[in-house]
Amino acid sequence: MSEKDFLAADPALAVGTRHAGFTVTGVERLPEISGHAYLMRHDASGARALWLACADVNRAFAIGFRTPPVDDTGVFHIIEHSVLCGSDRYPVKEPFVNLLKTSMQTFLNAMTFPDKTVYPVASTNVADLENLMGVYLDAVLHPAIYRRPRIFEQEGWHLEAADDGSLSYNGVVFNEMKGALSDPDDALYQAVGRALFPDTCYGHESGGNPRAIPSLTYEAFLDAHARHYALPNSYTVLYGDLDIDRELAFIDERFRGADRRGAGAPNPLELQAPVHAERTTLEMATAPSNSSVGLAYVVGTAAERTRVLGADILLDALCGSNEAPLKRRVLDAGLADDFSAILVDGVLQPHALLILRGLRDGAGERFRALVEETCAELAEGGIPRDKLEASLAQAEFNLREGDFGGYPDGVALSIAALSGWLYDDERALDYLRYEDALAELKRGLDEGYFERLLRELVCESKHAAEVELIPVEEGDDAEEAAELARLRAGMGEKDLEAVRAEVAALRAEQEAPDAPEALAALPQLTPADIEPPAPEPAPLEAEAPLPCVAHELDTHGIDYVYHYFDLRRLSLEELSWAGVLTDLLGRLDTARHTASDLDTLVETNLGSLDFFCETATRDDDLSFAAPRLVVGASALSEKVGSLATLPSEVWGETSFGDLGRIRDVLTQRKVSLEQYFVGSGHAAASQRANTYFSAAAVASSRMGGLDYYLFLRDLLARWDELSPELPGRLSALAARVFTADEVTVSFTGSAADRARFWETGGTLGLAHAGSVAHALEIPAPEPRNEGFAIPSPVCYVARAAGRSAADAGAPGQWAVAARALSYDYLWNEVRVKGGAYGCGFKRSTEGLTLFWSFRDPSVDATLARYDAAAAWLAGWEPTPEELDGYVVATVAAHDAPLKPRQLARRQDAARFDGRPAGWRDAVREQELSATAEGLRGLAAALADEGAPRGVCVFGGREALEASGLDLQITELVSE
Repeated sequence: MSEKDFLAADPALAVGTRHAGFTVTGVERLPEISGHAYLMRHDASGARALWLACADVNRAFAIGFRTPPVDDTGVFHIIEHSVLCGSDRYPVKEPFVNLLKTSMQTFLNAMTFPDKTVYPVASTNVADLENLMGVYLDAVLHPAIYRRPRIFEQEGWHLEAADDGSLSYNGVVFNEMKGALSDPDDALYQAVGRALFPDTCYGHESGGNPRAIPSLTYEAFLDAHARHYALPNSYTVLYGDLDIDRELAFIDERFRGADRRGAGAPNPLELQAPVHAERTTLEMATAPSNSSVGLAYVVGTAAERTRVLGADILLDALCGSNEAPLKRRVLDAGLADDFSAILVDGVLQPHALLILRGLRDGAGERFRALVEETCAELAEGGIPRDKLEASLAQAEFNLREGDFGGYPDGVALSIAALSGWLYDDERALDYLRYEDALAELKRGLDEGYFERLLRELVCESKHAAEVELIPVEEGDDAEEAAELARLRAGMGEKDLEAVRAEVAALRAEQEAPDAPEALAALPQLTPADIEPPAPEPAPLEAEAPLPCVAHELDTHGIDYVYHYFDLRRLSLEELSWAGVLTDLLGRLDTARHTASDLDTLVETNLGSLDFFCETATRDDDLSFAAPRLVVGASALSEKVGSLATLPSEVWGETSFGDLGRIRDVLTQRKVSLEQYFVGSGHAAASQRANTYFSAAAVASSRMGGLDYYLFLRDLLARWDELSPELPGRLSALAARVFTADEVTVSFTGSAADRARFWETGGTLGLAHAGSVAHALEIPAPEPRNEGFAIPSPVCYVARAAGRSAADAGAPGQWAVAARALSYDYLWNEVRVKGGAYGCGFKRSTEGLTLFWSFRDPSVDATLARYDAAAAWLAGWEPTPEELDGYVVATVAAHDAPLKPRQLARRQDAARFDGRPAGWRDAVREQELSATAEGLRGLAAALADEGAPRGVCVFGGREALEASGLDLQITELVSE
């Protein structure tokens, strides 16, 4: 169907009509998706359903359940993992992984939220979408957990006994949450929830607290599933261009076969009566710099859609940048390193959460008073009108752009629907609509709406809480060790043997191959089902005052521009200063505007303005590196003039004289990197491991990775000594970087908008500085075995290897092999048996191979499994169906649809990487033609002992020191 077909309601789906066991209960036009919403009920079960009908061919399905927890055991998180470990119709151990291996999915996952669990999938292929729907519906309605209790042990928790008799806990969710709650922000968030909602589900950790997870019994686990995974407690969403009668018939057939276990009512989901809690404290074993305070105020209820959106806009106006009035007041008071505010929505009682990080002495006692005093002044005297208008403009841009951060639209909108629907059957569309709410809020600017909202939210709040996180030397790990010691003291040798026997039985079940007939039951596409790729519009060389690449794509009235400045004229040491430039630009005064006025101008007129660094590579060449500084911006078509002038004002006229503001920004950047190391240590470890072999990785690390962090840490530690030279150094560097020499501008949007951009911008204020030779010299990288100590009870283990002489594989072959290694060998060895939450393998086009793990309880055991990967691949003998599945999934990932901005960026990267026309088509053909023999041949490169290897581990110091690898340990974020 074309888009216009969805702009009128389908008369065949009128209210009251019945379709394959469903009755239509509501039909509403939804201009936000250029389509209609059809609400339905399943006649036999009462299950709710919603079809978001629009022209999108990246179709989606989701089924969700209301799952409010009553304790911290994480039962619904464990259920989310466990139901995807086999079902009645698909009795294999890991159907979820089989789908990752074999389907054309553009999204496949499951999520546990504070009050709901959602299972969404997406695909551009209708048959594939139905395959995914079938497996997911059987998983949630007929899971194998009732006949295979060891699923609970694997995904939840179990005891293990070492040779010396000492005990430990293991389990995927247990280890995941140990990692998650070692993040101070997560721990603080949980503590604020307990204080703000002491009597409802939001006072509990839905993911599970490792201190409580081992108290969950198998019987309670099954009871929770039986009571909550019932169709009357379910919400189903379909999205996109679908034959709705066909899909409803498909779902109806699965719904009619659902078990009715009659186990009792689901847990209640109730409103918390207002509490106005005094400041409480939370002690946590973490770095002293992670001291923080969380201050929360309840906004209202999910039913108040306009108020919730208004609170989000208000928080941005008050705290969205260093120049926002409340954030500026807090920073000027010198209470802490950083201050931020977020709206916690998608819950029954949305709330504003204000977080102060890196506390100075006495900050905990002073913070709330300062916030409430400042908010009272703003509510009485008026919030700056320009700040509110800017935040409204920014919210409107974000809503219209609909960029969901990598989630397909159908998946993101399915989850958004539950933000209202879960609490009221009449509000399924509240959080999909935004036009009426925006119009009301714009009118409210002249009526004092935001001042009233601020007064009610903060100054007159009857529902608020405050928690201070206090770092200490010992925390949950010590408590866990003491608990395990008590358990051990009460056990005899027979008890220990029973523990070991159960672990052995679990391992045997994990290692047993699935029966061929069980595998055959799984639905699967073949390469013949893969449709030809959609033609990709080629970029154009446009006539302009500066070199310009044009991407004439349908952007729905939004223009995107990226300016790429070559940094090879800098020295290696200067790359870190280029990173400093990107952190500071847009946050300081310019010759024409104060930092505050500039911030307002940017939010009012642009959708985004970003400064960052990246590095071009060359295929099969680890020695090549071409770093560049990128200025990216976006704007609505009618504001293309601002797109042509505001970025150039920032890069050409910024004043670097305000050392106080500079220090604030760099301190905030340091704090964010420390949080990144703890929360995303797998990515940080992988990036560091790449620097042992890749010149491009070395350059990237200097500009924004681990080396940049170490540079920043040293700069801030020696601030009084080094800061006087900053204004001159940064001004001179900006003058050298931002020139018309070796710059390329990429414009995505209509030809008419591009013409207006260049007519307004001219040469963008850039002049030729004359020929400047490339000065960048990157020393040959050296393999290392490094450990970086962070406050975390789990580890992130990366192992990289340089190009092997035995590597004759093509990128497409390696892509198929990487999927097999990641979702077969590593998934079983590192995740299922080892207990890590995540793991994977990839081989870069430069020739670098990389293994990684995420929230991993082990170091040496994981490295041993990496070492054995080559032998596994060399002996891998997939069935024809299994190989077809890997090929299909790999090609589907290759063909996944992209938003216009993403497509333009990918094409720009290919240009800078020197890839010839047709390169992607050639890789796709390599994927399609992959053979088992060819993939086995790649094992020689993995096994090549002549290829240099390096290991990087992020984790707690104790785990690093216990490794037999003799890691070179650096204290990164001290305990």
